[in-house]
Amino acid sequence: MLQVREGDVAKLGVLFERHHARLFRFLVRLTNRRDVSEDLVQEVFFRMMKYGHSFRGDAPFAVWMFQMARNAATDHFRKWRHEAPMQEGTEERTVDEEGEDAHARLERNESSSLLKQALARLPAEKKEVLLLTRYEELKLEEVAAILACPVGTIKARVHRALKDLKTEYEMLAGEKRRR
Repeated sequence: MLQVREGDVAKLGVLFERHHARLFRFLVRLTNRRDVSEDLVQEVFFRMMKYGHSFRGDAPFAVWMFQMARNAATDHFRKWRHEAPMQEGTEERTVDEEGEDAHARLERNESSSLLKQALARLPAEKKEVLLLTRYEELKLEEVAAILACPVGTIKARVHRALKDLKTEYEMLAGEKRRR
């Protein structure tokens, strides 16, 4: 990114190849929409080119990239408030592992589906902190930099978000058992 900042725009292609899949996964989980996420990935890389001068290099590139992604998603939601999100679970297909029996595979897929549904039910700020810490595996310090708040606040948000995720998961699992 430092080279892009200095005018070597061709290096943006290298960054795209390295990071677009990770960024797309994050945005799909955040928006629950593949089509919107594809557009947002493009928007993030456009913004990297446009605002590359703002990259200082004092934090990891991923922190800056996820800040851009977060801002792009926020701008999208602000612009398209009336657009209803699609149901969680439509964005990914679980790849079967060889040797796994059908029953175990079905249970794993059902648990994964319930977890995705529970995550989709969380408010955006709780969902976002879980996506960054658990799915993207960013350090608490990096998430704090992205969200512009102290590390202690991030720890508390993660704790509350995990508690709420567990509650949502248990509610969904209970509903499924009653059917």
